[in-house]
Parts: sequence; C-alpha cells; structure tokens
Amino acid sequence: MKHLSPQPNRFVKFFSGSFALILLFGFVEYGTSSEILKTQIQEEGSKIPIYQSRFGRKQPIIAVIGENRMTELTDFMIPYGVLTSAKIAKVIAVFPKTGPVQMFPALKIEAEKSFDLFDSEYPEGADYVIVPAVHYSEDPTLLSFVQKQSAKGSTIIGVCDGVWVLANAGVLKDHMATGHWFSFSKLEKEFPETTWTKDRRYIADRKIVTTTGITASIPVSLALIEAISGKEKALEIGAGLGAKDWKPTHKSSDFYLSGKDMYIAAKNYLGFWNYEKLGVRVFPEMDEVVLALQADSFSRTYKSEVFSVSDQNQIRTKSGLLLHVDKKEGEAASLDSILENLNGMAAVTAYDKNLAEIESKYGTNTAAFVALQMEYPWKK
Repeated sequence: MKHLSPQPNRFVKFFSGSFALILLFGFVEYGTSSEILKTQIQEEGSKIPIYQSRFGRKQPIIAVIGENRMTELTDFMIPYGVLTSAKIAKVIAVFPKTGPVQMFPALKIEAEKSFDLFDSEYPEGADYVIVPAVHYSEDPTLLSFVQKQSAKGSTIIGVCDGVWVLANAGVLKDHMATGHWFSFSKLEKEFPETTWTKDRRYIADRKIVTTTGITASIPVSLALIEAISGKEKALEIGAGLGAKDWKPTHKSSDFYLSGKDMYIAAKNYLGFWNYEKLGVRVFPEMDEVVLALQADSFSRTYKSEVFSVSDQNQIRTKSGLLLHVDKKEGEAASLDSILENLNGMAAVTAYDKNLAEIESKYGTNTAAFVALQMEYPWKK
C-alpha cells in the first residue's frame, strides 16, 4: 500500500471515497505561562545530540535523499538549501539512480548522485540522512538505503511524511516520533511500536529525528546546525531566513480538516475553468529555498499550477541543484501570469508574502487552506 499523505500526491483522491489531503510545514508558537516547565522539558528533550566526529572527518557528511518518481519539493529543497548555505557540512543530494526527479507539487531537478555511487564514496556511511516525503514510501531500494545507513550509525531525519519511509524501514521501532497532522492517526494505527507524540514540530530520540508538516523543515535544519556548529551559527543562519527561533514546541490541535476547508478544496477543484497556469522565472544562483516555498504554496490552491521559466534548459541553483526548466521564455505567453521574483528575500518573509498574494488572488479561505496543508499558523 502506498501512503499518500504529505507525500507527493496528497489531497489527490478527492471524490472517490476518501478525501486525501496532504503535505505541509510548521513554525508554530506555543506555550502559556502555566506550561512553562513542560515547555522547557520538551525543548531540552527534543534537542538533536551534539555532533561527534567519526572516521576522522573534518566535517559531517549529510545525505539529503529522495525518490526519482516523485519527491516532496520543500521537504527536500529547504534542508538541502539551508544546510548547504551554512557551510558546516558536506551536503549531498542522493537518489536511487541518476536522472530527472519529479518534485511534488511542482518543478523538476536532476539527480546527479546515485545510492550506489554514494556508498562507494562513503562506505562508512553518512553522519546524517535527511528523508523527505516521497510518493513511493515502500520502495525497496529506498528502504534498504535507510536501513543500511542507520546500521552504520547515521542519524536519520524524517521530514514531514518522510516519516513513512522511516516507519516502513523499521527504524522507528521503540522510538518517539511525530508526523504531519493529516497522517498522524494512520501512523499511530499502523506502527503501534512507535510512541507517537503531538505538540512537537520535531522530536529527536537518540539517532532518529522526525518532524511535523512541511514548514518544520526550517526549524529542524536550524536545530541540526546548532548540533553541529553551535547556537551562534544557528542564530546567524536563522536570521538570514527570517526565523526567530527553532524551538520544538508546537500546537497540534490547531491543525485539522474542517468543513470549511473541505468546501474550499472541493469548490476550487471543481472550478477547473478558472484554473491558472503561473510562471516563476528561474536563473543561475537562485535561492532554492525561496523558490520551493513559492512554487509549493501556489501549487496548493487547487486553482493554479506553477511552471519554471527561463531562456535556458537547465539552471544551477544557489546551493548547486540542477533544475530542469519547464517552459522557455518564448512559451511564457501561454501562461496566465508570472509570479513576482522573491529571490533575495528572507524565506519566512517570502512565505508570508506568498500567502498574502494568494489571499489577494483567490481569497482568505484559499490562503488559509494552503497554510493548513503546510502546517503553518495563519488566519482561520
């Protein structure tokens, strides 16, 4: 059985029995004065253990993996971009095989390093393996790679519905874990030997780390930077992203599918005659974190689809990912509009701007529905 919650293809089975909603993020402020002690205990208990060098390495090796057929865009690009820009580790994008990778819900990149090549170059394994949501969470090659890396002592980090891969690989047994709000009850039912925990946007339990929805990818990346290079470095990188903190506290009860959300999803989905094709111009050295947030959020309205536009066939992003261009400049006239260039803007600020633009174009309820999918606190 393929799990499709915030794994690519979420929210996709609208009217054939079950309403499949998916994907999302999480920067949620939490805590009242009566729960200060509980919050402090949660924060200390969720810290990623301080990095200890292995095999004489000067820097840790971080493998950000994916699956060629469909990998969640922001789950993959945000950790890759944030960690690469921090320059505190060797960060490597790794896939089962080389070649094109379709990202969900938009864009396409090139896989330039395979699992086999990574294993030959780093036979001792990675220090950290970051696992995003993928469509085929039971793919044997993917599960085998995660299992082998875990056996070699790697810390495995499941972002959003990447937790399905960890669970299917068996590495969550007898661990605490969390996950995306839409998947939570199913995870509890299917994997009872894991202690599923709410109100944390990420949980570190020994060498296993899991997160809530999509937006949790920024705080967990900052938590990893702190574990490797200290709090000052994490503060520096966080400031550049517009992230005030990376505390694990989270209010899970704020995220659920209401009748209004179901109505908006159905209304937008059925209004296909108003569906818009939107372009985002891409260019060499573009910030992939800001790009991912923009393409992802505008592709979750159920009213629009996003295409990359350039006069080149491929471009290399700021952190080195090779992006396949969807449409050449000569084809841009076929699009309904081109989105504003947000490159250079702090990522969190850019995401808030995306939601404001979605609200302006499609209404408050649609913007709130996008934020819900991303597990991001916004207007209700």
